[in-house]
Amino acid sequence: MIFPNAAAILNSLSSPTRIAIVGGGFSGTMLALNLMQQPGVEVLLIERDQPRLGGGVAYSTSDDTHLLNVRAANMSAYPDQPGHFNDWLAAHGMAGGAVFVTRATYGRYLRENLTAAVTKFGRRLSLVHDEVIDVEERHDGVTISLGCGDVIEADRVVLAVGNLPPHDPPGVDGPSLPPALYTGDPWTGLCEEGLAADSEVLVIGTGLTAIDVILRLAACGFAGPITALSRRGLRPHRHDPALPHPAKQLAKPAATLPGLVDWARQDARRRDWRQVVDSIRPITQMMWSGAIADERARFLRHLRPFWDIHRHRLAPAVADQIDALVERGQLRFVAGKVTSIDTVGTHLQVAWRPRGAHVAQRLQVARAINCTGPQGDLLRASDPLLRRLLVTGRIRADRHRLGLDIDRDCHVVAADGRASLRLLAIGPMTRGDLWEVVAVPDIRIQVGALARKLANAHWIGGEGL
Repeated sequence: MIFPNAAAILNSLSSPTRIAIVGGGFSGTMLALNLMQQPGVEVLLIERDQPRLGGGVAYSTSDDTHLLNVRAANMSAYPDQPGHFNDWLAAHGMAGGAVFVTRATYGRYLRENLTAAVTKFGRRLSLVHDEVIDVEERHDGVTISLGCGDVIEADRVVLAVGNLPPHDPPGVDGPSLPPALYTGDPWTGLCEEGLAADSEVLVIGTGLTAIDVILRLAACGFAGPITALSRRGLRPHRHDPALPHPAKQLAKPAATLPGLVDWARQDARRRDWRQVVDSIRPITQMMWSGAIADERARFLRHLRPFWDIHRHRLAPAVADQIDALVERGQLRFVAGKVTSIDTVGTHLQVAWRPRGAHVAQRLQVARAINCTGPQGDLLRASDPLLRRLLVTGRIRADRHRLGLDIDRDCHVVAADGRASLRLLAIGPMTRGDLWEVVAVPDIRIQVGALARKLANAHWIGGEGL
């Protein structure tokens, strides 16, 4: 950790390559750990929210009902050590392999690895507990301004800011609603606090965030009715551990993104659809990168919800809990959209229109919780650093407003269309270029490749990385 007045000590240190990583969640931690595998690299891992250092939002939860939605066998932190997480579990007396362990356990794994790296590598890896308020490029490096007033210098800066907080969905004016009745971001507090056990709750969204919140409500003893609403009412499907692992599709089965969808539909007629989806993981980034803008737009508009529920599945134990809540009538999933929410005394009056209907229905709830999930639209970002970089033209949103615009080497693209030499980005905010870069296996590959490039920049021309 850096305290005010210690930046001068860091700036006096010398190494061939100094990398500053803004964001100490999963992506930033993984890049730092992978960079430590490379000789001659010094890393500054900067995180303003100390409790989330090492795990970010996803792996900082302490709720044992929140399980990984990927089997332990595929959750190693290191792309060249596929058994690393399994070995860690065994050393701690826990089962791995096909098991879906808790996200809290995985967060512990990440933090222990980070702590061990700090001890092992000494001054090569420094943890900075502060907020980055500005990043300025120079011809020979980068200047990073911290909230405490200190300035740090580096050769390159990597933005690993994770997902943006959820935006209020259409029809919801969050700032006008009492915080006790409307939760705009379920990860900033305990959305179950103050609820009577039998009151009614509206969950806006039916994806993985909604599943997390519903499980948390149930774990806290909430027994009232829960309505989960989204435009299509789709919820994530379940993993089937009994299915054999499919052979990976290494060549494009179709020339276009729509063609890939058609191929997958056809292939799902002869085998389980889970095997089809899992088999094309190695080529989804390639297919997305090769798709023209109109194909991407059509995919996002018409197919994304279906892709999400098939691709990002639930651990069987989680799916069982959700099914049980539905079967006993406590939980229902509905398709439609909110048209308005108003405060009526100590409750919210929700007007929502079912999908395909013309007449709105009314629902009175004790609390509405925005579970539309993490966002990537830079134009709606509230983060001070991202806002500053955006306003000054040093970054821009990708064409489909999924995150940051980057080139193929992870360099951010400025408003004038030029790729930065020294400012890069990784993780979910790069989904506009890669699409599949939100799950651990995908981010692991991205940061592993970038770590090697950054460490060898002086051999490959440095400025051309």
